[in-house]
Amino acid sequence: MTSRTLLLVLSFMIVTHSQAASRCTERAGTWFSPAEISCTYRSLTLPSSAITSREIKYELPLGSPPAGGWPVALIYQGSIFPVEFTRDDNAPFGGFYEAKTIKTLLDNGYAVLAPRAPVELAWLTNSAGPATTYELTTDYTFLNNVFDHIAAGSFGPLNPDRKYATGISSGGYNTSRMAVSFPGEFKALVVHSGSYATCLGPACVVPLSLPADHPPTYFIHGFADAIVPWWSMDNYYDRLLWHGIDTGRHTDLLAGHEWLPQSAQRVLNWFNSYP
Repeated sequence: MTSRTLLLVLSFMIVTHSQAASRCTERAGTWFSPAEISCTYRSLTLPSSAITSREIKYELPLGSPPAGGWPVALIYQGSIFPVEFTRDDNAPFGGFYEAKTIKTLLDNGYAVLAPRAPVELAWLTNSAGPATTYELTTDYTFLNNVFDHIAAGSFGPLNPDRKYATGISSGGYNTSRMAVSFPGEFKALVVHSGSYATCLGPACVVPLSLPADHPPTYFIHGFADAIVPWWSMDNYYDRLLWHGIDTGRHTDLLAGHEWLPQSAQRVLNWFNSYP
C-alpha cells in the first residue's frame, strides 16, 4: 500500500468515525444542491393549558451521560419559523446556522430541546408584560411543564440544575423572559437578535431594576437588523453591566436579523463558561 493510499484510508476512517460520533450529518453544497445539516430528533407533547398542548422536539448526545445527567440547552423559535433539526443554507434568517448551533451543542454534550411557541407563531413574552400578567399565559404553564418533565426524566437523563437557553427574535425575547419569570432555573442565556423580555422591536424600555439573580447573558446581533434594532439590545447589555451581571456581546456590522456563522461556537463557549 502506497503512502498516498494509506493517507486516503486513514482520512476516510477519521471522517467516518466523526460522522458516527454525531447525531447530525453535514453535507457541503454543490452546484446542484445546497449545503445541509440534518440532526435526528425525538418528540414529546405536553399540556399548555387545560385544553391545549404543544410539541417539543428534542435530542440527546451520543454516549453515556455525565454524573447528574446531560446539561440541556433550550432553543426558542423566532416568529413564524419553529426550530427544525434539518436546515439547508437557503433557509430564511440564517436558519442553516440555527441547525449548526443544534449540531454543535449535541456534539459537545448538550441535550437540545426546542419547544413550540403558541400555534408555532410567536412567544407571548412581549404581549404579556409584567411577570404577574405573564404567569397567566399558556407559555408560563407550558414551560413550567417542560421544566418539570426535565426534572422527572421524561426527556431522558438530563441535569435539571444545568439548563441553558437561547433563541432568535421572539425566541430571543423569550430567552430574556427566563431571567424575569423563572428565577434560578437557568445557568446562562444567549439572546440572539432580541432584547429584554417585554420589548418589541423599537418599542423597547429596559427597566432600571433587573432580577438580582439574572443569569449571565450574552448577546448576538446584526448591526443592520431592521426588525430588532441593535440599540435595543445595547440598552439591555448596558443595564446588565450597570448591575454587575456577567454579560458579553458579538455584533456583526453587516448582518441583519439572522443567525450568524459565528453563532454556534459563541453559544457553546458562553454555556461552557457557566458549568
